[in-house]
Amino acid sequence: MPMPVFEEYEPAGDCGCLGCVHRRRTLARGRATALRDGAPPGARGARRALVVATAAGVVLSGGGPTALAAARPAPSPVPVAPTPPRPVPAAPTPPRPSADGPGSPQGGPAPLHGPKGSPAKPPGRPGAPATVRRIDRSTIINRARVWLEEQVPYSMSDYWSDGYRQDCSGFVSMAWNLGTNEWTGSLDKFAKKITKEELLPGDMLLFHNPSDPNNGSHVTLFGGWVDETRTSYIAYEQTRPTTRKLATPYGYWNNATKYLPYRYTGVTGGLLPDGPGNDPKPAAPSAFPGAKMFGPGADNEYVARLGRMLIDRGGRRFYPKGPSTKWSESDRLATQAFQKAQGWTGAEADGIPGAHTWRLLVQGQGNDIVPTPEAAPGPGGHPAHPVPGGPGGGVPAYPGPGAFRPGQSGPAVAALGRQLMAKGFGTYYTSGPGSVWGEADRRNVEAFQRAQGWRGALANGYPGPETWRRLFA
Repeated sequence: MPMPVFEEYEPAGDCGCLGCVHRRRTLARGRATALRDGAPPGARGARRALVVATAAGVVLSGGGPTALAAARPAPSPVPVAPTPPRPVPAAPTPPRPSADGPGSPQGGPAPLHGPKGSPAKPPGRPGAPATVRRIDRSTIINRARVWLEEQVPYSMSDYWSDGYRQDCSGFVSMAWNLGTNEWTGSLDKFAKKITKEELLPGDMLLFHNPSDPNNGSHVTLFGGWVDETRTSYIAYEQTRPTTRKLATPYGYWNNATKYLPYRYTGVTGGLLPDGPGNDPKPAAPSAFPGAKMFGPGADNEYVARLGRMLIDRGGRRFYPKGPSTKWSESDRLATQAFQKAQGWTGAEADGIPGAHTWRLLVQGQGNDIVPTPEAAPGPGGHPAHPVPGGPGGGVPAYPGPGAFRPGQSGPAVAALGRQLMAKGFGTYYTSGPGSVWGEADRRNVEAFQRAQGWRGALANGYPGPETWRRLFA
């Protein structure tokens, strides 16, 4: 007997044979059962009845063994009890990020670090000030100046010898002597919000963007107002490439309105007292103290401040050991060089600062000290190469530092931008240089100055006479 061949078969719906009639009746009962039970088994029973009835109809109608074989149902799969779901372990709580993320201007909260980055013992508790350390404003500023003088390199992961991380928030943590390395998202826990009018040296200006910490979060240390207009302040900050002190528009170059003033809760005293290493009281930041404060035998903070301002204006070569509170020949020569740079002669350039000299220095106006035409030390101790053909040969006249301040405009700014582009230092221009001084101009000038080997205040992005001469040489 040959093996039947299996193939799909579906009889006509109106077939009158006994098998098909029986099939239709069985199918109807199966559907009723399925509808009554509302469960898949009833439907499966109706399906099996349908196949049996179909087979019977085929046999009765003479379909023979072949058709019967075709009606034989395929083996039903053995029902398998569903495997109970395995319990899914709770997802572990993600660790608190150690930094704002790639490209962030800072690291996250961390304890102080000892030699080779190992945690200091006993470590502090970052972000949770248990006890507030008391500190006066003079100490805050002096601690900031230590990093400034050392020119501490910027890093989000390295730690300086004092245990503090070498980024913007680590710098303020160090200046406030917090004992821990904080970040912009936790520094406010150590401080209280104040107003612009209440700002004093040692306070901070903080911008933390919680929705996107990578986008601009930064903090600076307030060092005092540049002048009585209170539109710019001296910012101590840790930024690339090293610690810097710079006259900065309030509250910062970018996102200015988002920088909020805060005061460390542990600060003692009000105004910064006069004394060695401190700036004069900010109540009168530009007031001339009188000629009696300068000259042979003078020993006071105004002498030290005079030296610092003269260094910022190109007089570093006169101070091989830095400024001092004691008047010296270095102060006289540097002051005289600054006075001569203004075109003054005779008694007007005697090396003793008067009210006019002091005002130009405090407000950042007038001409910077002219470097010597010989190969004498220039900014940063590098030779000040003379211009071929003698002083000023082929170099346009330097317009003075006042031409390059935020918001200033004029042909000198446009000429500077074009020359930066020609020298290959136009990276920060997005639409080409213009006639209005902006942050792109400053950053391009800074890049050019650093290419000369200058650092710190000598590479602050504001062109002085030597920068101008080298740029147009």
